[in-house]
Formats: sequence, structure tokens, C-alpha cells
Amino acid sequence: MTSAHEHGASAGALDGIRVLELGTLISGPFAGRLLGDMGAEVIKIELPGKPDPLRTWGQAEVDGHHFFWTVHARNKKAVTLDLRTDRGRELFLELIDNSDIVVENFRPGTLERWGLGYDTLRQRNKGIILVRVSGYGQTGPDAHKAGYASVAEAASGLRHMNGFPGGPPPRLALSLGDSLAGMFAAQGALAALYRRTVTGQGQVVDVALTESCLAIQESTIPDYDVGGVVRGPSGTRLEGIAPSNIYRSADGSWVVIAANQDSVFARLCQVIGQPELATDPRFADHGARGRNQDELDSIIGEWAAQRAPDAIIAALSDAGVIAGPINTVAEVVKDPQLWARGMLAEHWDEGAERTVLGPGVIPVLSESPGTIRNAGSARPGQHNDEVYVGLLGKTSDELDTLRSQGVL
Repeated sequence: MTSAHEHGASAGALDGIRVLELGTLISGPFAGRLLGDMGAEVIKIELPGKPDPLRTWGQAEVDGHHFFWTVHARNKKAVTLDLRTDRGRELFLELIDNSDIVVENFRPGTLERWGLGYDTLRQRNKGIILVRVSGYGQTGPDAHKAGYASVAEAASGLRHMNGFPGGPPPRLALSLGDSLAGMFAAQGALAALYRRTVTGQGQVVDVALTESCLAIQESTIPDYDVGGVVRGPSGTRLEGIAPSNIYRSADGSWVVIAANQDSVFARLCQVIGQPELATDPRFADHGARGRNQDELDSIIGEWAAQRAPDAIIAALSDAGVIAGPINTVAEVVKDPQLWARGMLAEHWDEGAERTVLGPGVIPVLSESPGTIRNAGSARPGQHNDEVYVGLLGKTSDELDTLRSQGVL
């Protein structure tokens, strides 16, 4: 088994693991970010003169600097390398000799066309783990297709369940499919790392955007298989799960109230001053509440409409009923619970020359917590000298030659 040399200052769970990140945009970089958060040394490889488009993504801009990159490039070292050249491939294989994981999200067959398929990589390092994220997976009749999160969410059936009955199925204002695939890719990498401790062998982790969206869809497939049920959009609630909805408060804002479990529903009935509803045949159990959820929503909605949102949430929370506000990001960044948990984290963004607030590291580990050690590189190739000289032992003159040849 090949393991990276000690590097960096992190004491995270993956300290000592080196990751090479290829590809651009979201799913692969998201997986690399998760591994980096847990302490891995992640080396982000970008094509010379054609950096990752994420550097210019994000809706906020300050002096030409965008902040999507700040989230997904954190804890990474940036190098440039053209894998389409013979010398570039040679350098990449030298990096493989010193690494544990490769994360890529190219269209299937791209690495093979460059002569860098898994068989080639494992000849250099039998313990290398190749994490491959694509639209439809590495095999099957659709493997050759390019894939984006928007299409994956739609093709998997996930988007069909979003929105309101009778309306067009909207998408979330983010690339959910990419994030899901990135999480499953990181999970697969961790499973492969554990397996390697037993066998000494690496393997391929094959993650598809469509399958990642399919994996979170609860009982939709067996419900259809057994009962012919095609789950559709249900607006602000889930059909048959009641009460679990949003309700307008006295000031016009909305609160979420979820009390679909029998014991929690009984507590809700006490709070709203109608304890008899807990034994009412219309609402006495899960099935009955689902059949009568319109009537139940009306009762709860009438109660909520007479109260301020904070009063609703406080009264229900004190009684053990699940309730909460619908926050915008402006409220989220003030949430004392998130601050207490370290889920809102400040880090210095070198490119923007300012402190930037971002999401914290999840999950929280008691003995080897992840950290945010930097906000990513300010420019492509920023760590070329550190990686190629410090890790591979190249000289400055060699790097100058490689730059002049367009390899770096």
C-alpha cells in the first residue's frame, strides 16, 4: 500500500492522505473539498491557460473576484499541468507514485484517451484509488453522454417531485445533483481507503450524477413497483405525512411545523388548546392524519395565523414539537446554533484580500476534526514550485523549461 508522506499541519482524520483532483466545475471539486476538509492534502490540477470555470462563478463579485471558488477550492494546492502532452503525462504518473486518491469528473473515456486509464495508474501504484464522477456512470448505454446536474435531477425522477401539483417542476437554486455526487464520491473514497488497509489494493469508485439523485428518493421505486404510485410534487408538504407543512403567522411570515409522529402530534394538540384532536378518529394515527391532512392543516393554520412566529416556535419547541423559521441566508449567518457548532467559518481569502465567511466542516469528529486551513489558491499554478520541486524533486530550471513548453 502506498501512502503519502507526512505533509501539512492538519491533524484531521485524513492527514497523510494525498489526493489529486482533476476536472472542473462542481461534483469533482466538491468531493475534493470534502476530503480536504478532513485533512487530506488535495492537489488541484488545472490546464495551463484554461483554469477551472469555478474561479469566475458566484453571484457576488468584488473587484472581479467571485466566491464560488472560495467554497470548493479551500484546503487545496493549485498546480497547472497539461495531461494531453507526453511530458505532462509523465509528471502526472510521478504524482501518482506519491498519491493515494485521484478524483476526476471527465466524460468517461477521457483518461483512457490520454493513456491514463486505471490500468495504467495501478501499474504505477497498486494502492491508487480512482474516483470517477460522470453523468451516467462508466458503463451502460448512456455512459458516453455528457451530464449536468440539471439533467440528472430531471432524468432520475427527482425533479418531477419538486414544485406544486399541476405546475412545471422547478429546480432548486443550486446544483443539487453535483453536491450529491460529490458526497457519494467522498464516501466511496473513504470506503476504498478502508478496504485498502485490508488488501493493499486500490480500486475504482464509479459515481453517476443520475444515480446520486436516485439514491435519496426514499420509497419512490418500491411504491411504484408494488402499488403503481407515481409520486408527484406536493407543494409545501408531503402527501400522506401530516402535519408537516408551512403555516403563515400573524406577521405574514411562514413557519415550519412538523408533528406527524403520534406522540409529537399529541403534544401539538395540547399547545394549540385542542387536546381532543389526538384521539379524534380523523387524526388519531399516521394513516388517518394523511387522509385528512387538508382539514388538519386548516386547523393548525388558523391557530398559527393569530400568533407571532417567534411565539409559535418557542411554544412548540418548549413542548417538544418540531418547529422552525424559513430563513434566508441573511438569517442563517446570524444563527447562534450554527456559530456554536462551527458551521459558519471565517477564513482569509488571498485573492479577495479579505476574510470570507463560508460553510463549516461537516461532520464534526471528536478526536480528529476537520479544519479550514486556507480559502484556496488566488491563481492557477500557485503551488507549482511547492509540488513539483518539493514533492517530485524537480529543479527550478526544469520548471522553467516545462513552462516554456506549455506543460505547466
